[in-house]
Amino acid sequence: MKKILALAALLVLAAACGGPSTNREAASNANTTPEAKAPARMADDEAAAREKAGWDAIKKKDYAAFGNMLASDYIEVEDNAVYDKAGILAFVKDLNISDVTFSDWKTLPIDKDAVVVMYNVTVKATLKGEAFPPGPYRAAGAWVNRDGKWLAIYYQETLVKTAPPPPPPPKGSPAAKTSASPATKTAAASTGADPAANEKMVWDALKANDSDAFAAFLAADFIEVEQEAVYDKAGSVKGVSQIDLSKASLSEWKTVKFDDDASLVTYMVKLPGSKLDQERHTTIWANRGGKWLALFHQGTPVAQPAATKAAAPAASPKMKMKM
Repeated sequence: MKKILALAALLVLAAACGGPSTNREAASNANTTPEAKAPARMADDEAAAREKAGWDAIKKKDYAAFGNMLASDYIEVEDNAVYDKAGILAFVKDLNISDVTFSDWKTLPIDKDAVVVMYNVTVKATLKGEAFPPGPYRAAGAWVNRDGKWLAIYYQETLVKTAPPPPPPPKGSPAAKTSASPATKTAAASTGADPAANEKMVWDALKANDSDAFAAFLAADFIEVEQEAVYDKAGSVKGVSQIDLSKASLSEWKTVKFDDDASLVTYMVKLPGSKLDQERHTTIWANRGGKWLALFHQGTPVAQPAATKAAAPAASPKMKMKM
């Protein structure tokens, strides 16, 4: 869910954004269903070490080692495309990294066999001999325990970009909508193990501008990663309440099952009329206390074709690599 700044602060994912705001706790916790306590997880230092090892393998061109770190159903979401394991292994062979720096590490447990690790990364590299912007990028990678071995199953990165302040509301109009009118309230919907079906219900709430219904889909420890910032549940709920998403269209759905209690869905969002009208959204859903809730969301604006590089594939200046 998100307010995806990339969409020029309009494309909120099935979760929007807005600055973190502790005074929105009441709205954010509209979901009164009890949640299980956060599950045990991979240690923070281990998660960071595994991510760094992936980057190091690519830097050293040790493609066999890099491939051994990826699950067979690995998925990578970039601004120019969504890659599977084979696609990423082919891609990194054209990538030459000279330096990588990391900061702002944070881990989020999904369940006992899965974890998401978030961080900022800056890279000096060339792709097919051409330099690309070093970032920084907001990156996120998910790891799953498969038969006793931790494997990378998902990666996404978004170029850090400061969002311009929102324009003041027209005179005589409300500063922002906070909830749908009683007549347009979204009916409570039950989520399940199908992440795409869950996400579509989230968007029904967003299109109806029903921030309370939206909040009910989010876990208490929900995190949203966008170009301009990283938001907690309260920040996302505040953001969606201020954006008109009624005309958003969704397509290019792909899902990946982590385990029986967690799965991922990624898709394209188009918002007519916005400057950056396409963005790739990804949400990780987790079974918390018997209820499926959105735990993590990230938005990445689609790369704009460069006139001077028409002959090259609309390659994202980001590294489609990961760990």
